Amino acid sequence: MSTFREDFLWGGAVAANQFEGAWDVDGKGASVSDMCTNGSHTTPKRVTTKIEEGTLYPSHEAIDFYHHYEEDIALFAEMGFKVFRTSINWTRIFPTGMESEPNEAGLAFYDKVFDCCKKYGIEPLVTISHYELPYAFVEKYNGWEGRELIEYFMNYCKAIFARYKGKVKYWLTFNEINAGTMPLGAVLSTGTIKGYSGPVTEVPNKPQERFQALHHQFVASALAVKYAHDNYPEYKLGNMICFVTSYPATCNPADIIANQEHMREVNWYCSDVQVRGEYPAYAKSIWDKHGITIKMEPGDAEILKQGTVDFYTFSYYMSNVISGNPEANKGEGNLISGGKNPYLESSDWGWQIDPQGLRYSLNEIYDRYRIPLMVVENGLGAKDEIEADGSINDDYRIDYLRKHISEMKKAVEDGVDLMGYTPWGCIDLVSASTGEMAKRYGFIYVEKYDDGTGTLARRKKKSFDWYKNVISSNGENL
Repeated sequence: MSTFREDFLWGGAVAANQFEGAWDVDGKGASVSDMCTNGSHTTPKRVTTKIEEGTLYPSHEAIDFYHHYEEDIALFAEMGFKVFRTSINWTRIFPTGMESEPNEAGLAFYDKVFDCCKKYGIEPLVTISHYELPYAFVEKYNGWEGRELIEYFMNYCKAIFARYKGKVKYWLTFNEINAGTMPLGAVLSTGTIKGYSGPVTEVPNKPQERFQALHHQFVASALAVKYAHDNYPEYKLGNMICFVTSYPATCNPADIIANQEHMREVNWYCSDVQVRGEYPAYAKSIWDKHGITIKMEPGDAEILKQGTVDFYTFSYYMSNVISGNPEANKGEGNLISGGKNPYLESSDWGWQIDPQGLRYSLNEIYDRYRIPLMVVENGLGAKDEIEADGSINDDYRIDYLRKHISEMKKAVEDGVDLMGYTPWGCIDLVSASTGEMAKRYGFIYVEKYDDGTGTLARRKKKSFDWYKNVISSNGENL
């Protein structure tokens, strides 16, 4: 008897801007990610206002899924994927985001991708906006700070909802929407970087702009959910949160309170709006702390109430430690500051590995919301070596995933309603945080390197067959 439900959605996750390439092919426009250079663990990637000659922009070719999608989806099918989480590049459909009619060549590409999935019985899980805001919006409106984007987003949603009826059932509105609560989110998520050129780690910290942009994203997400429910009752709409569980540094009450405030601002603020349909009681204290005034239009509160999501999805890579002393909260990690946890090991990129934190998070989230959950990103970014015989022995990745799946199993036994699991970067792709290829996540190795060279050949890692066995046994054979 398996712990996971019979229809558990095993699969993998990617993002269009990190793996498709073909950045200006078939009428595609430039997105924010297309304006980002490569970087590394030690040198941050930059965002530029114009494409610089002789500079490497990793998203421009990425791993060229655009021309390899059949081969790649066949490999996912060989692993036994039930679901494939991917995203649509907004600028493939509306090159500047502001056109009145969608770009047919862009729509046709995703038809081919979803048809290919269907051929193998793989269910697409589609993120509508995954860190690829049309750059034209940055130039004209300072990204999501402009309320005009709500209408443009709805035009985009209406076009893809209509086009992919019968092909896509599961949709996520915004990837890691809570990135907007953090400074780096200005580049990745809200696009509030008008006129800025420079390292992504040095983007001016403007909470007023980001939180206003978030309000517009909340309204846009709710309108999209309501529109889908009204017109396509078969569609299921979810949110997506970058969940970084944090623990108090000690049992000192000052640390406990500091951690509670941190959890609210970073992990709960966005999903409280998207799941419960209203701003939480503590929102005002966050706004006051950062000197934020949210401009709301009449009717916004009603829209938020009417557009609550059907299921909750999140990424989970690491956990964090928060102290009442701000100086102690300086550590490395995915978008988020925090201290070192002496009880945990770290990845090559300084992310703390905490499988038990996933069980804890699943329980906390489910207790709070009581709607189905899905882990849509989880994985280990690591340096992979090709052996002399061509094999890639990524036992460290298997170990990481095995421990996290085993904690998911315990969470299900605790009573959590878990729908599925899509480990991140099921095929190697460009890192969102650093813009490099060396930080590899996949079960499939892609011969593409940080200097932009590579044959783009695909090869299976040891984890490929391991994950295939996990899926075929519904998570029993780890």
